[in-house]
Amino acid sequence: MIQLDHLSVVAPNLAEGVAHVRDCLGLDMPFGQRHLYMGTHNHLMQLGGSVYLEIVALDPDGRPPPHRRWFGLDDRAQVRADWDAGRRLRGWVARTDAMDAVLAGREGLFGRKVALPHDAPAFDFAIPHDGSLPLGGAAPSIIDRRGKPRSMAAIADLGARLVSFTLEHPDSAGIDALQRELGAIGAPVVRAGAGPRYTAQIETPGGLRHLT
Repeated sequence: MIQLDHLSVVAPNLAEGVAHVRDCLGLDMPFGQRHLYMGTHNHLMQLGGSVYLEIVALDPDGRPPPHRRWFGLDDRAQVRADWDAGRRLRGWVARTDAMDAVLAGREGLFGRKVALPHDAPAFDFAIPHDGSLPLGGAAPSIIDRRGKPRSMAAIADLGARLVSFTLEHPDSAGIDALQRELGAIGAPVVRAGAGPRYTAQIETPGGLRHLT
């Protein structure tokens, strides 16, 4: 019912996000786009197939949307606290072609469906009422591209390929059960730990590296 779409580094600002990825992977991710409808912006890089990596941050020059921003970016203090604690790869986005079915009975977890951009909707994104990451980032954010796959041609290919993706969490059994219930494809392997803390093992032109 859902499938890995992309991984998200949630940063206090793009400069810190780019520096972190450079330190971890030895790659400089290029700028992606400004989300004028969300007051955020990002850098993007392919990870193989239809999966990619995003660094996303609040756009200081952007206008706030009529609702909470995605990825918990309105709570700048929490973003900074997670960042300083080393929780930088903060979550993943799962795509679906059945957003209403995924959200049915689960809006308290994933949030409500928001059509974006507001003036000419091209996709739907589920945003919790307070803008937070679902289950503190342990559950994915949900996107429905309305039957149109994300064009990878506009995303830089620097030779990085996702090898594995893991999540440490104190309720590993509960998270694993949720992923099975959702029929998640490409979901992280969940292990017991103090988390939530993600690690992505990525093959790069410079060798196998880890992004956290």
